[in-house]
Amino acid sequence: MLIAENLAGSGIAGLDEILEGGFPRDRVLLIEGDPGAGKTTLALQFLLEGVAQGEPCLHVTLGESRDELAEVAASHGWSLDGIELLELVATERELSPESTYTVFEAGEVELGDTINKVLAEVERCKPKRVVIDSLSEFRLLAQNSIRYRHQTLALKQFFGGRECTVLLLDDRTSGHGDLDLHSITHGVLTLEQLAPEFGGARRRLRIVKLRGRHYRGGWHDFVLEQGGMRVFPRLVAQGRATRPIGDPLLSGIEGLDTMLGGGISRGTATMLIGPSGTGKSTVVAQYVSSAAARGERVAMFLFDERPATLLLRLDGMGIPLREQVESGLVKLQQVDPGELSPSQFAWAVQEVVEPVAGEPATAVVIDSLNGYLLAMPEERFLNIHLHELLTYLGQLGVATFMTVVQRGLIGLNTEAPLEASYLADTVIAFRYFEANGSVKEAVSVVKQRTRSHERTLREMWLGPTGVVVGEPLSNYHGLLTGVPVRSLDEEFDRQGS
Repeated sequence: MLIAENLAGSGIAGLDEILEGGFPRDRVLLIEGDPGAGKTTLALQFLLEGVAQGEPCLHVTLGESRDELAEVAASHGWSLDGIELLELVATERELSPESTYTVFEAGEVELGDTINKVLAEVERCKPKRVVIDSLSEFRLLAQNSIRYRHQTLALKQFFGGRECTVLLLDDRTSGHGDLDLHSITHGVLTLEQLAPEFGGARRRLRIVKLRGRHYRGGWHDFVLEQGGMRVFPRLVAQGRATRPIGDPLLSGIEGLDTMLGGGISRGTATMLIGPSGTGKSTVVAQYVSSAAARGERVAMFLFDERPATLLLRLDGMGIPLREQVESGLVKLQQVDPGELSPSQFAWAVQEVVEPVAGEPATAVVIDSLNGYLLAMPEERFLNIHLHELLTYLGQLGVATFMTVVQRGLIGLNTEAPLEASYLADTVIAFRYFEANGSVKEAVSVVKQRTRSHERTLREMWLGPTGVVVGEPLSNYHGLLTGVPVRSLDEEFDRQGS
């Protein structure tokens, strides 16, 4: 992303996208969050970006020692070369009882001395970027809110005419939000760390305010990994460029393509719903293999089945997905729901449909939505995230396939764990039924918005040559109950013969 001259890039691509270019230059901004949220990592990346741009940078540390800060940087593979470090951590001598005797209040002496050291270092090295970590130490030294506000306001005014972008870090250890800081600073960025009941920690950030500038509001997920912070901006489909729609996507299964009126329209979402084991994933794999055979790229995100298991199963059906994966036309990615956030998954999808290099994927598979549901921090947000993602993919002309496993196996007692069928343009339903002492599978097209489709139920079976869809089951009624009954004409013909 190109950074405008009046903006200071954060060094974090996703954060710069949220900020629409970067932090405003020559302003004082607040980065707040509980300990462990990622404030120091963000600040170091901000300074390292300044070093890369040839700007003098200063890091003032009041809580961590120089060695601790270097250790944090080393854990990400960074060097602090080029960053001036001012360490204002209390020394052993300053902590001795003798050093506390004075005719002045401790807060007046220590706070004034600390502020003077910071100002003197700024005057000496004339930095373009400054990080002060953290303001909680100033708050403790000030001893009361009035002195603290006056000193913070004076600090802001000092930096006002020095062409310097300043990040003030606050760990909120005072136990309440500091609205004084919110009013004094030009912008406020909040970091949060969440602890779900299962899985790893989730982190997110939000821009509380940024005076005079547009930015992408709301919460955005991020992770801390070796190499720094990765931010996944919340997906917004509105305003995305729309790609032209191509020919319908065919499965290569003659009976199914006929039922769908000639295939799946590009830029639409297809939901395959039914009990476990009815062939949903196999039918999707047939679509994927058919698209790859035409030279198209497809991405499959597996929440339930391991890629090795899927490929082994398809090998036995003659579906050549393994060769297509090895050729790079099909990307198989297993997703761990316990370690995933919604925006992180949306970002992974964006990387395959709008890659930096290479051909974009023309189809995306989510197998299954049940696993996707487990990846959500709160179930009530699932449909909102899913709606935005499907709208985004539709605008790009990408065909999306989603599988949903229903509870129950036979009859009318099957139900979906979530109601998302209204988001799909096409719904293909699978179910078991009993006939002649055997358990069989039936398939039907319940809904298709873009073209005419059959409303019949057809028998489907899986064999060594893949998926086979038979003729309409016109000689039965009651198939949806799971225990169908032959029609009277069929029964009469059978007895007469």
